[in-house]
Amino acid sequence: MDQLQAMRVFARIVELGSFTRAADDLSLPRATLTHTIKRLEARLGAHLLQRTTRSVSPTRDGEAYYGHCVRLLADVDEVEAGFRDAATQPKGRLRVDMPATLARHLIAPALPDFFRRYPQVELEMGTSDRYVDLVREGVDCVVRSGELPDSELVARRIATMQQVTMASADYVRRHGLPTSLADLHQGHLAVNWASPNTRRATPLEFMVGRSLREVSLPSLVTVNGSDAYAACCEAGLGIAQFPRYRFEEALASGRLVPMLSDTPPPPMPLHVAYLRQRQLPLRLRVFIDWVAGLVTTLA
Repeated sequence: MDQLQAMRVFARIVELGSFTRAADDLSLPRATLTHTIKRLEARLGAHLLQRTTRSVSPTRDGEAYYGHCVRLLADVDEVEAGFRDAATQPKGRLRVDMPATLARHLIAPALPDFFRRYPQVELEMGTSDRYVDLVREGVDCVVRSGELPDSELVARRIATMQQVTMASADYVRRHGLPTSLADLHQGHLAVNWASPNTRRATPLEFMVGRSLREVSLPSLVTVNGSDAYAACCEAGLGIAQFPRYRFEEALASGRLVPMLSDTPPPPMPLHVAYLRQRQLPLRLRVFIDWVAGLVTTLA
């Protein structure tokens, strides 16, 4: 194995914290990785990795060497990509993660178009609302709604989704249709949404002019997944707020009833986030651009 490949092996072990996960990610036998690291340490005359029964982490020398590896490999990849991308089609496996709602209602139905354009790209798509560690989990990018916390990731805003406050027709028959925010405190219920990361319930949000107003209501049920949130609203358990694109048919048919249109929820931003690197792989660049073009319809 040449020196550059050995550096890639070392860097991936550090990033994934495991010989086994790195071997799976690189499609190499674990024994090959073990032999490569032994030869690398012998070449450098330094101990690079410390192993426990559960994980692998770099030594002080290993941390310094890892920083050099990342910079050097990024330079090599950038140079090669400049030649390769001009002459080749995007290809290879791409691992992405996005909310299940977005995947089911928008992304998945349009994927035949993506694969017609890029038949050599293989997509591995996870669907979740949880925090994803791109390095540890080997994920290329995530699509996330809402404001993103500060991080080392690059976040590209690709859309701003219109939201609507709604409840089922059965709920409105039982509780009435509020015509002002003050009416919400007259016996109304919310389907509470709790962040999968913090587990704290978030209030309903309304724009009053240019000011944001939060309203907390009693709730029979609190959920932390978008599918459960929608199902509880449709079952008549309370008021909820969603991006409009998902429920156009239900709103048109009257199964769900929009409310408080004069004080709508704030628009919800949609981002693609990925690791900061000098040169994005072509397969990742075309996927991000394709998703960005697809979701322009949500504004």
